[in-house]
Amino acid sequence: MPGDVPAEESRRTPLSRDRVLRAAVAFADGAGIEALSMRRLAQELGVVPMALYKHVANKEELLDGMVETVVASLDPHVPGADWKSAVRRRILGARDALLRHTWAAQVIRSRTSPTPAVLAYLDSVIGTFRAGGLSLDLTHHAMHALGSRVLGLTEELFDAPPSPAPRAPATATAPAQAPDPDPAQTAAREAMALRYPHVTELAGAVAHDPSSVVGGRGCDDRFEFEFALDLLLDGFERLHSQGWTSSP
Repeated sequence: MPGDVPAEESRRTPLSRDRVLRAAVAFADGAGIEALSMRRLAQELGVVPMALYKHVANKEELLDGMVETVVASLDPHVPGADWKSAVRRRILGARDALLRHTWAAQVIRSRTSPTPAVLAYLDSVIGTFRAGGLSLDLTHHAMHALGSRVLGLTEELFDAPPSPAPRAPATATAPAQAPDPDPAQTAAREAMALRYPHVTELAGAVAHDPSSVVGGRGCDDRFEFEFALDLLLDGFERLHSQGWTSSP
């Protein structure tokens, strides 16, 4: 059962849209979004599937509601904070939420239009820029520049490559051993290094923390995310102080 409520007590709790959505979020957190279905969710709640349709019309409406639940839980704007630190805090808070709910980035990407909670969140971020004195023109371009980063996620050029095979464990008589290299992979890497030396050099020089990747894709770890976010915010601040406008 989702949460810490005993099964029998939870079954006696009247069904509501909020309870359905929170149960769906908890289920996806534990079992993954691919395992979620109306039937499985009904089993978790101890009801027949038809009971769910009184609160959500179908699976797509359920997914919309799950996004609403996650986005509605994001940290609110802090009155009195300067616009730059306030926007930074909001965006990093959104990213932390996506790390807690690892399925959410995938579902957000799949939506064809923003839900009311997403629109309210975007409205709040835009309002923070405007309250900080940024022009409507600069705010418009700032939101475009932030793109999906404003919701705590980014799209990478390519998915991250698979992790190398683990080393054999060390014993009292033998040190840890690296796995035998695959001749085909070794040859492919050597050929790539000859043809694309700079890509190969860069790929071999960096390391990423898999636990800080949003959505399980690419190299969007916390350092890279904050690095890009701070570059953007610093740029917006500089343009604002210069009175920049996109009009000639």
